[in-house]
Amino acid sequence: MKTSCKLIIVILALFIPGRFIASSNAQPVKVDGGLVEGTVENGISVYKGIPFAAPPVGDLRWRAPQPVRSWEGVLKADKFAPACPQMQFVMPGAAKLETSEDCLYLNIWTPASSAGEKLPVLVWIYGGGFAMGSTATPLYSGEQFTKKGVILVSIAYRVGPLGFMPHPELTAESENHVSGNYGLLDQIAGLKWVQRNIKAFGGDPESVTIFGESAGAISVSMLAASPLAKGLFRGAISQSGGSFSPARTDKEDDTMQRLSGAETSGVEFAKRMGVNSLAELRKLSPDAWLKDPASQMGGFWPVIDGYVITDDQYKLYKAGQYNDVPVIIGTNSDEGSMFVRPTKPEQYTEAVRSRFGPCADRVLQLYPADDELTTVKSISGIFREVAFAWPSWTWARLQTETGKSKVFVYYFDQPQSASIFPLAYKSDGASHGSEIAYVFQHLDQNPNSKYTDQDRTLSEIMSTYWTNFAKYGDPNGKGLPEWPVFKDGEPNVLHLKGTPFAGPVPNLDKLELMEEYFTWKRAAGDAR
Repeated sequence: MKTSCKLIIVILALFIPGRFIASSNAQPVKVDGGLVEGTVENGISVYKGIPFAAPPVGDLRWRAPQPVRSWEGVLKADKFAPACPQMQFVMPGAAKLETSEDCLYLNIWTPASSAGEKLPVLVWIYGGGFAMGSTATPLYSGEQFTKKGVILVSIAYRVGPLGFMPHPELTAESENHVSGNYGLLDQIAGLKWVQRNIKAFGGDPESVTIFGESAGAISVSMLAASPLAKGLFRGAISQSGGSFSPARTDKEDDTMQRLSGAETSGVEFAKRMGVNSLAELRKLSPDAWLKDPASQMGGFWPVIDGYVITDDQYKLYKAGQYNDVPVIIGTNSDEGSMFVRPTKPEQYTEAVRSRFGPCADRVLQLYPADDELTTVKSISGIFREVAFAWPSWTWARLQTETGKSKVFVYYFDQPQSASIFPLAYKSDGASHGSEIAYVFQHLDQNPNSKYTDQDRTLSEIMSTYWTNFAKYGDPNGKGLPEWPVFKDGEPNVLHLKGTPFAGPVPNLDKLELMEEYFTWKRAAGDAR
């Protein structure tokens, strides 16, 4: 009889929220939909592949994420779910991705020993040009953050045509009269799930910080301006990304497209796929568009729909219409090297004159074309400014001007021995995405990179800055180089190189030129 009672007590203990059992399996936790059971890895409870929405398949393809479906028994949350359909790019240390349209899952790394600890939460949003990305990437594993007392959550979202294709028929069937931006709606659904459920994992829903890199950082910027994300996080970190380009109806370089014009891309997509109706589109295999170059990187992008993204974000920030939370915003010193290819100087000059209008002469002065190497470096510099540095600097300036929360700005310039991406030339600085390994403290994952003790020290410093920010809304702390609050016109950008130090805004003359260029683009767009 005593043995039976003990067995009942043990079984009940496994299902009582608020207590984590030390074993190879993490305690089953009650979440939306049912019970989930994770694993214990080096003393950390890890839950992989928790559904936060219904599978967006069949009739739910190209719809906003729907509530998660309940399941019976205990769901084993011990492996990553498939990534959303996408073209394959295998990063060092990673296996080829398993993909499926049933992909709206999240993962949790928690050091909590009980549900009442109220630990701060970092929510990671992956990059990949809104066309690729996966939470299963080893670089994004969260165990190092947990050693500093922070829970790490990574959420998946639809990419490519599934995540960002607008279409007039989709707009017509939507109760909000919008289409596209499904990937952003997935992110918002994931954040709402965190608000409802993270307490069960020892987290504090009132202490959530979102962070992302590249398209993930652009997503962070868009969420920071979206009324749909209000109250879902108290801090935001943008690693190389922002969305402050002018709004246009037609598609043009360096602008954000409005829904009314972007819907034509969905019509053109359907024609390329050889289908004549929305019903046929919903039956189409993703394999069809994964072979279509126009549907890959850059083919589909978030749009200004008046719902998720309400307007030109530059104007929204000027008017103080955004989610005013503390932010860390930064870029890398050689962001553009990953995106450019060798170009003849005369072709470059012609392209600059066509693109930059009244600013073209000054662009050619600051980004010369003396020979092919100089030309490709100039193209790289322009890409860095236009895609990453100007939006980040603009975000920092506008929030400092109209907001109340603290703004911290960094410039990552640690030299790299190798890149995970093919580069057009040997970069002397920090290429796009190279800071991620430092933030996550995974310097050992790229076999081509030879990191030094200085790199490891910088990684420890950066990770501590990020976790301090998650805890306190301020990255500073004991033993760390002082990171000053950003003020426009003052030398208070934190340079992350060797021993971090505060200094002036890098490439300020070029950023000011880009401000003139985008002001011209915005006026031209408004005139239309």
